[in-house]
Amino acid sequence: MTTVPDLQHLRAGSSKLQLVDVRSAGEFASGHIPGAVNIPLDQLETRVEDLSADALIVLVCQRGSRAGSAATLLAGRKTAVLEGGTSAWAAAGLPLVQSSAARWALERQVRFIAGLLVMIAIALGLLVDWRLYLLAGLVGAGQVFAALTDICPMGSLLLRMPWNKTRSCDQRQPGACCGT
Repeated sequence: MTTVPDLQHLRAGSSKLQLVDVRSAGEFASGHIPGAVNIPLDQLETRVEDLSADALIVLVCQRGSRAGSAATLLAGRKTAVLEGGTSAWAAAGLPLVQSSAARWALERQVRFIAGLLVMIAIALGLLVDWRLYLLAGLVGAGQVFAALTDICPMGSLLLRMPWNKTRSCDQRQPGACCGT
């Protein structure tokens, strides 16, 4: 474990350091520590070659638990986990790079919409017509399809929504991408 002040000290020093954020791409886009690279936890084992062989790898997630899992996967490498994750970094008043206005990860948005559709289908099935229960079954089938094929039509649709669009950073405008 390393703390936010420890990380600041390491970054200011001459230590070889690689900062790896293991959250999903959507979470990373909504706010990450400057200089961090994004390698989602589910891709880490297949992207080991993207990691520096001789630098200290500081693993970051939202609060620290996924980064701890990543450290376990990288046993044998020189790693540290940022205690409190990105939340601790932001709580210390340090800047986050933001390239998306989305505050929820895409996976969380899919779970929310799927759950909402099932609840609506059940309520309408009870109140209007039993055949509306089929909507709940369709949503469940979609979730099974997405899990088996790693293709999520609902996620693809949500990715096109305005709140999930990435924005470009104009370095000439202070605060265009960074916030606390």
